[in-house]
Amino acid sequence: MSKITKVKARQVFDSRGNPTIEAEVFVKNQSAKAICPSGASTGTYEAFEKRDKNNKRYLGKSVLNAISLVNTKISNKLKGQSIHNQERIDSIMINLDGTRQKTKLGANSILAVSMAAKKLSAKINKQPLYKTFLVKNNYKLPFPLMNIINGGAHANNGLRIQEFMIRPDRAKNFSDAMRICFLVIKNLSKIIENKGLSTSVGDEGGFAPMIYNNNQALDLIVSAIKKSGFVNGKDVSICLDVAANELYKKNKYSIHSKSYISVEKSIQEYKKIINKYKIKSIEDPFAENDWMSWSKLMKSLQKVQIVGDDLYVTNLERLKKGFLNLSSNAILIKLNQIGTVSETLDVIRFAQTIGFKTIISHRSGDSEDTFIADLAVGTNSNQIKTGSLARSERVAKYNQLLRIEEELGKKARMNKIH
Repeated sequence: MSKITKVKARQVFDSRGNPTIEAEVFVKNQSAKAICPSGASTGTYEAFEKRDKNNKRYLGKSVLNAISLVNTKISNKLKGQSIHNQERIDSIMINLDGTRQKTKLGANSILAVSMAAKKLSAKINKQPLYKTFLVKNNYKLPFPLMNIINGGAHANNGLRIQEFMIRPDRAKNFSDAMRICFLVIKNLSKIIENKGLSTSVGDEGGFAPMIYNNNQALDLIVSAIKKSGFVNGKDVSICLDVAANELYKKNKYSIHSKSYISVEKSIQEYKKIINKYKIKSIEDPFAENDWMSWSKLMKSLQKVQIVGDDLYVTNLERLKKGFLNLSSNAILIKLNQIGTVSETLDVIRFAQTIGFKTIISHRSGDSEDTFIADLAVGTNSNQIKTGSLARSERVAKYNQLLRIEEELGKKARMNKIH
């Protein structure tokens, strides 16, 4: 039996230049590593990220205390455990922490170890990581939700909406999906440049031009889709991440301009841009506790994917509430929102059982770790959100999906989005 002999953690850096945890799990002379990501726009109900707030050397951002907990408490508890029993490994860490949001050990400590253990189990069994999750055959590749213009907390411009994305709805395979996105992005770059705007990029690799109006960004994307030879709303669809938590005050929203307006008026504005720009997916259209507004929007819209991120925070209890309230029809999955691989899989399993689309997601502070690419294929998730075709920590995930597609060969299929 392959038993854990040691768990070790170290401080490394994420794509925003902030410290984060890399954990390494050992079984005799073999080991595997995983890096925990970190979000900028975070939900209140996310699992706790442990940082050294009093450490002035890293402006309160270091994770040295969390690393110490991995190297002592977590390592001691996991020694002797079977590397192939993921649920046991995760439950030991959950119980060791003993808090609802993992505030004692930190979800970043726990998740890095959980992911590393999963990788090592696959390595010892000589299996590709994607073959060790929920699906045992008929693997499907996810459609990319590719972030091409950044706003909100992910950029320093004036855009209210956080992410403007494209989805290549008629891609024949994943390689074709990447080709379509590549063409749109390159043409968008030229269009932005020709308008005298900057083509510098935000945290997730999308362009961050100094524009201040959502419609302006949408017009740029429609032009790029057309210039690439595609039909907006058919070949390529526009998708949004509003991140409305950041735009909410006293039961009003400033999504569509700096002025705060009622929920009813916000829904009307959503309808206008959906019809005008043929938008197919909206993430976090309202705030995380505004359940009634989510339900109102769901009743108002037909054939639009409504995605819960901050609403659900990859938490099974909140997802069940959203299902009962008819709040959305899709869920964004972020490993570090809940803090273990096992709990993440429980949420995905339930979401798919109730007919929700599952979208595997990166974080704005990410790394070269490609775990989520394998997770997307291994759970037959419909879509993946992992930034633009810029910044190597984003592109790494796309490259891993291309490798998986190549390995699957003729058996490779794209997932369904409708």
